[in-house]
Amino acid sequence: MYFIHFFYLSTLLFIIGVGGVIFNRTNIVVVLMSLELALLSVSLNFIIFSVCLDDLTGQIFAIFILVIAACESSIGLAIILVFFRVRGSIRLDQASLLKS
Repeated sequence: MYFIHFFYLSTLLFIIGVGGVIFNRTNIVVVLMSLELALLSVSLNFIIFSVCLDDLTGQIFAIFILVIAACESSIGLAIILVFFRVRGSIRLDQASLLKS
């Protein structure tokens, strides 16, 4: 029953990731990193339950989540780079200026 410690760790990482997305509204890079942390904690949770239940399905889902997280981070960083080149800053509160 040592898996419960990993489950608590995964839950704590998910709460930190969601809290970073909700409470940080100034820096877009920190929001992206918090979103990645939440995705990786969900992936860890799938792996934990896959090992506990002796089933490979959770590990396959974890690989899919990692691929989606990698694609999301590369697209997000490209958008941040273009936003920085246009506006000169990556502050999230200035993102409403993109409408004009």
